Amino acid sequence: MKPFRFGINVRDASARAEWQDKARKVEGLGYSVLLVPDHLAAMLATIPAVMSAADVTKSLRVGTNVLNNDLRHPVVLAREAATVDVLTDGRLELGLGAGYMRIEYDQAGLRFDRGGIRVERLAESVTIIKGLLGGADVSFAGQHYRVTGHRIHPRPIQRPHPPIIIGGNGPRLLTLAASEADIVNFTGITFTSGGTVPDMNGWKVTGVDERIRLVRGAARQRFDRLELSAQIQRVIVTDHRREAAEELQKRWTGLSVEEILEAPYVLIGTVDEMVEALYARRERWGLSYFVTFEPYLDVFAPIVAKLTGK
Repeated sequence: MKPFRFGINVRDASARAEWQDKARKVEGLGYSVLLVPDHLAAMLATIPAVMSAADVTKSLRVGTNVLNNDLRHPVVLAREAATVDVLTDGRLELGLGAGYMRIEYDQAGLRFDRGGIRVERLAESVTIIKGLLGGADVSFAGQHYRVTGHRIHPRPIQRPHPPIIIGGNGPRLLTLAASEADIVNFTGITFTSGGTVPDMNGWKVTGVDERIRLVRGAARQRFDRLELSAQIQRVIVTDHRREAAEELQKRWTGLSVEEILEAPYVLIGTVDEMVEALYARRERWGLSYFVTFEPYLDVFAPIVAKLTGK
């Protein structure tokens, strides 16, 4: 079993001082990684925010969770990632995604292709990015990208490249993650209708089992090298687990109370119950890297203190 580590998604601040205070707090509470999402919405731009967080911390890793592949050409992104890794002394984790919110594409004047095409484009992009970060002269001719004899400068500090995160819930993305990523992030949610309707069938234990089997089969001999991660959507500290799950069920109507309590994407209970739940999830599914959101930064911190590195 891989040791536990924990990340926190942070998305916004009103000024440099506020943002950097948040980064110091994340590090001080013992989190391993500060991650920044990537949406065309009311939040800081990802790459500059990552750099600013790294600038005022010492050991905290910083990452993107996750960059929308369709907003950046892979050559440009590879150059930016390598530079960030150099300027953060090798602390970057590079999260990549296929994009799913149609409204962002409409606002930016981009064509919103069906999911399979977006994943194909991401797969080509990952090939190019890994080649460039690895120091190769890359020539690539695919369905979506063409690169001719390009080499990046500088090379990243982490070799052969910063850890690459790919995740999601659908079989295409998880197969790609199993084949190419270093970290596979399970989200439990598939967004349909252009990112407006959440399908939460993947939250069920049977759905998680199925996706772990898919990743294991696609990864083959590299499975044991993968770090498996889960995105925790709610952290509720309470002595009344079932009552809290019943409240969540009013919104998540497709799930039973038991399914909510058992899912790796929710933590409900006392600190000791949460610790026990995370041990059980690592034992069953191999999940060791758990990421949650800034509103849960403080309430999740006691679990981080108890489990990090164990």
